[in-house]
Amino acid sequence: MEHSFTIEPASYYAFDTESDLLDKCKEWGLLSEKAAKTKSFYYKGNGKHLACSIVGYVDDMTAVIEFDNQQRHCIHPSYLKEMQAASYSQKLVTSTDVEQEGASDTADGETTAKAQSAKDKPSAEAAPKSKPVKEPAQPKAPKTPRAPKLELPEGKVSMIATVKEFATVPNHFADTDDEVIIYEAVSITDPETEVGTAWSSHSNTMKKLELEVGDTITFDAKIVAKKLTKHPVPYKINNPAKINKVK
Repeated sequence: MEHSFTIEPASYYAFDTESDLLDKCKEWGLLSEKAAKTKSFYYKGNGKHLACSIVGYVDDMTAVIEFDNQQRHCIHPSYLKEMQAASYSQKLVTSTDVEQEGASDTADGETTAKAQSAKDKPSAEAAPKSKPVKEPAQPKAPKTPRAPKLELPEGKVSMIATVKEFATVPNHFADTDDEVIIYEAVSITDPETEVGTAWSSHSNTMKKLELEVGDTITFDAKIVAKKLTKHPVPYKINNPAKINKVK
């Protein structure tokens, strides 16, 4: 039986070993730091209560789970973590009832507002007629030439970057926002390529470094074209490793 709610990943990074799976689950907070093996996970939503396994990830904020029917689904790790709580099903029912009541109140309010607007709006016949005034043609501004598109390497590369700021972005799958790091003076060291600005998730691995604004770090990572929500940062750094502060 197929599940109609699934969001199939176009592509994702599959876990090659159980050790890789354990490390990622610990980073997401799905397993304790002392865990020696993975456990069973459950998807609770859309009226379902389904056993699932974590088979990979799209990026640091998107896990890929697989159901017994081999269908795969993208989900935020924090959302999946919430689903493991025994009280989650009751919490979901309660919040759904509140949302439905709120939607009903909103619909009634919109209907009343529209009726009042139609009542107050003057008829078209009563409006005075005036001749349109032709505006003089404005000269077109010259087009700004676009910067050439950066050719990004496909695999992991050595990089250097400086911490510009710490920020948060909305997460529609959880109650809290996601923490991110924005970098400036980002460069690939081999082959030498200037990137400019980029961002990464402020994962538990990064938090252990206790980074501050102005710190410069070197690392190995994969860089992809992915814009940061509500920020003019066009590139994302995925899974940085071998991280060192530049003294």
